[in-house]
Amino acid sequence: MNIENALNIANNILKDNCNNSYQLDSELLMSKIFEKDRKFIILNSNKKLSEEKLEQFNCLINKRLKGEPIAYLLKKKDFWKYEFYVDKGILIPRPDSEVVVDQILKLTNNKDNLRILDIGVGSGCLLLSVLKERKNFHGVGIDISKKCIDISNINASKLKISNRVKFFKSDVDNFNFGKYDLIVSNPPYIKMLDFNNLKKDVINFEPKLALYGGLDGTSEIRKVIKKSSELIKKNGKFILEIAYDQKNKVIKLLRDKGFYINNVLKDLADNDRCIVSTKV
Repeated sequence: MNIENALNIANNILKDNCNNSYQLDSELLMSKIFEKDRKFIILNSNKKLSEEKLEQFNCLINKRLKGEPIAYLLKKKDFWKYEFYVDKGILIPRPDSEVVVDQILKLTNNKDNLRILDIGVGSGCLLLSVLKERKNFHGVGIDISKKCIDISNINASKLKISNRVKFFKSDVDNFNFGKYDLIVSNPPYIKMLDFNNLKKDVINFEPKLALYGGLDGTSEIRKVIKKSSELIKKNGKFILEIAYDQKNKVIKLLRDKGFYINNVLKDLADNDRCIVSTKV
């Protein structure tokens, strides 16, 4: 069987199961087993597949058929300008979160030697994207998950910025290291009712620890705001990701801890995505 035949069979399998990106997914998974880009797959459609490669491909297609996210199968996800290593147990970076990186870069234009803290660092995509753009900044990332810390270190090494960042396995309550010019966080913020309505591939495969924010979605947000108020320098900037319906509640929490609200940013779907504030 050649590449084209295998792709056609895979496309039909995925298409019949309501996978809207079936053709792209099939080509990406075929690219993975050859360790080549999609261009190679398209230009070599008549290339014969060995039994080993066909078995590998079918295994990946079956996993995708069961809903496993394509990023986990490929072990990578593009975010901002960079490619990040991801794996099961890590929240997959979302394009909507790029608004956070964009805002940080705007706020820090012409700034030197800033220290940044990322609470709930995950794959490291937010913190590392900023550090890659700002060559003289230094960062610290914390996460309760050891796997997140390990993968963040891998991504820092891939981006060649390990000398400017440190990662610590810690929950937010017990972290008391340093003072920071800027703090960023994408905490678990999905409330109970919304969590049960998430897409199946999210519920079944992505870590609940990185998503579920308690009954009203603010249980972890409250901890992050409290800790940030203690670790941020005066006039420091705090950028916090929120759910689409949390703006008013979170603004009150921020003000109660001494933060001035600068603005609320929208994501690609025009939903409230993050609150930018200043410690006064």
